[in-house]
Amino acid sequence: MRPHRAALDGCRLSVNQHVAPWVERLCAHADALRVHVQRDDSGVRVVDAGIAAPGGVAAGLLIGEICMGGFGRVTLRSGASDGWPSGLGVHSSLPVLACLASQYAGWSLAASKEETGGKKFFALGSGPVRALALKEPLFAELGYRDHAAQGVLVLEVDRVPPPVVLHKVLRDTGLPPEALTVVLTPTTSAAGTTQVVARVLEVALHKAHELGFALADIVDGAASAPLPAPSPDGVQAMGRTNDAILYGGRVHLSVRGSDDAAQQLAAKLPSMNSRDFGRSFAYVFKDVGYDFYKIDPALFAPAEVWVSNLDSGRTWHAGMVNMDLLRGLWLEEA
Repeated sequence: MRPHRAALDGCRLSVNQHVAPWVERLCAHADALRVHVQRDDSGVRVVDAGIAAPGGVAAGLLIGEICMGGFGRVTLRSGASDGWPSGLGVHSSLPVLACLASQYAGWSLAASKEETGGKKFFALGSGPVRALALKEPLFAELGYRDHAAQGVLVLEVDRVPPPVVLHKVLRDTGLPPEALTVVLTPTTSAAGTTQVVARVLEVALHKAHELGFALADIVDGAASAPLPAPSPDGVQAMGRTNDAILYGGRVHLSVRGSDDAAQQLAAKLPSMNSRDFGRSFAYVFKDVGYDFYKIDPALFAPAEVWVSNLDSGRTWHAGMVNMDLLRGLWLEEA
């Protein structure tokens, strides 16, 4: 196997600077998008997209693009060709930058009861601000860091993070409070469900990374997944968003390099390679005692993939969607 070069070595694009117009659009059109925007006592801008604010799919689409640093597009698709009325389309011509350097929820942000003065807090931070903090080993592998003077963080939470957590973000990024925007999207909300399903391409990129595929050889990515209704139950909401990708996600990656590497990626990428394949994520999560890290990592993958090698012109296909399973979980006949 040839040595892997850092996928983003020499990249001068700033995910935080580039996405600033998207963030300003979210805030400027807060009423139309049904989100609430306010400054906390320190000056950090907090956008509530589904806790006290109603939010909605439109907000979720925009937040999905914010998570990708503005280097990806998230669109709503309608039509019941697979027996489900709506879904998302995702595309990026810079998928490693958009998905792994920005969108991936990889920054662990936690605070104890003593630190918060009440209830402990835990969230996985996603979005462009991760590239300023560089708290994950992934960034050394990517060979990427951002130097922007402002940043945006997206949290999948049902309450405003305590001041101690926001202070940690400011300390680790070196940003002044007025330069940080934090977007809150509980999975039980429409915006939260939308922005999580919009990670269908990112899930494929993360799985490719776990499989050891040379990330620098991934040059384009397109994906789709059905969009379920949000559930008011947190575990069920998490189950629906994950199931949408695991059993309904379709991904097409364009790569360069050897045909053997491309073929192996296609074969190993789909979720059907997991021992837990075939059951709702909510049931799997319950069986492991709600310990996310005990779930078979191979399950976190799209259902169906195509891998095209641009150097040879050949394409490989593996996996399949299971819309019958999703309809059984999500649909009730009138």
